[in-house]
Amino acid sequence: MGTADAITATPEKGGRDWGEALHTTVAPGLERDAVAASQRKAAGPPPKIKLYEPRKAVHNKRIDGPFRRFKWLVMLVTLAIYYVTPWIRWDRGPYAPDQAVLIDLAGRRFYMFDIEIWPHEFYFVAGLLIMAGIGLFLVTSAVGRAWCGYACPQTVWTDVFQHVDRFFDGDRNARIRLDKAPWGVAKTSRRLSKWAVYLLISFWTGGAWIMYFADAPTLTYEFWRGEAAMVAYATVAILTFTTFWLGGFMREQVCIYMCPWPRIQAAMLDEKSLIVTYKDWRGEKRGSVKKAAKEPEKYGDCVDCLQCVAVCPTGIDIREGQQVGCITCALCIDACDKVMKDLGRERGLIDYATLEQCEAESAGAPATPAWKALLRPRTIVYCGIWGAIGAALLFALGTRAHTDLTVSPDRNPPFMLMKDGSVRNSYTLRLRNMESRPREMEVALVGLPEGAVLWTDQIGRDDAAPAQTLQVPADETRVVRAYVVVPAASSNVERFAFQLTSLDAQGEQDTEETTFANPGGQ
Repeated sequence: MGTADAITATPEKGGRDWGEALHTTVAPGLERDAVAASQRKAAGPPPKIKLYEPRKAVHNKRIDGPFRRFKWLVMLVTLAIYYVTPWIRWDRGPYAPDQAVLIDLAGRRFYMFDIEIWPHEFYFVAGLLIMAGIGLFLVTSAVGRAWCGYACPQTVWTDVFQHVDRFFDGDRNARIRLDKAPWGVAKTSRRLSKWAVYLLISFWTGGAWIMYFADAPTLTYEFWRGEAAMVAYATVAILTFTTFWLGGFMREQVCIYMCPWPRIQAAMLDEKSLIVTYKDWRGEKRGSVKKAAKEPEKYGDCVDCLQCVAVCPTGIDIREGQQVGCITCALCIDACDKVMKDLGRERGLIDYATLEQCEAESAGAPATPAWKALLRPRTIVYCGIWGAIGAALLFALGTRAHTDLTVSPDRNPPFMLMKDGSVRNSYTLRLRNMESRPREMEVALVGLPEGAVLWTDQIGRDDAAPAQTLQVPADETRVVRAYVVVPAASSNVERFAFQLTSLDAQGEQDTEETTFANPGGQ
């Protein structure tokens, strides 16, 4: 029987046709799919997945207290340093710029008052960055995100813009009402006026930044006359936009979503770190003043007034525990202490405390002064490392020489054999004068046999000698093409050194060892 006959004959033997067999095998699966499809249709479209919570406008309330006043102080000091520093003059002599703090990219110098950092001294900058990192670790391990709460640029400029909001729109309740109000002449004029001040502050911020990279008075004059470099205008435009947008509109979104530090600092905290804490064992159960008056044994000290939420610049509720939005500015402590004082209750319902202190206090132990939490091995070690790096940088800065020599031998050709059998090598010397005045310097050969002489492109072969005197301009590096000849009888020498000596009262020296190529060398 062929294949076709088998296929035709099979249903007859089984007593049913192919349609029946197919229905019996597949129908249950089709029915399940149909039921599932009808259920999905009845349930409607699937819910959309939200990657982040929509922003809710934060209108923090004005508050007065020790932490708010400290925040004012830090804000004023940091802004004054940022805006004023480029305009401070510092006399370094006629050959150096007179700006106190200057990052001279063209001249490859960094000036800070009496300190001048050259490119080959970048280890000073690296040391300062390491100190800044360790200082940040120290602050975080000791008092949490205090950097974020007081000195972070995002926090400082956000605080400035929030004060601008209060000036134009009023305090918290007035701003909330204005947000809900329809657009009209009054609301539009307020918004435009406020945004104009935002823009002015942002432009001033961007303009102050470029002053660190050029002479501030000169650059300001050229900027307003349209004669400054295009990079200056581009930098001011970018910084104006970023300050206007991040400080004026994004605000707490930067701290919560954009900044990586909230995630990093969580790994640096431990049970001994001071953080802003709500003492729930004392505050719960929450209840109004009237309820607490009727049943004092049933309710805690928290009257659920929400003042801690109203003053928070990121809009969080500290009573819900530690959150990524808490920047440890402690304004909630000021607000809560004020309420407790008005109610005649003990302050500190929200306070700086460690987890260890909270556990002990909840068990009945007396409250521990916050400053005692700072004196522990971890913070002492951080302070020791920070201080050691700082002392090493100061020592290196105080003992560094202001004379430097770099030697680069020619590789092609490595040597030249002269008629009389002597051997000549060529070198590129870089004589660095790190003083703000011209200096005479002597370049001498050390370690070569008698008869070895030196001359340069400016000093001819007839004036060759074992040592040559060169003039190096103030605060510059002079590149010199030098030639060294060794007599034939002593041409097997392989190593020697150039010695640079400043011919002034300082008498500084620098020695650079190099090679001497010869026909018999390796």
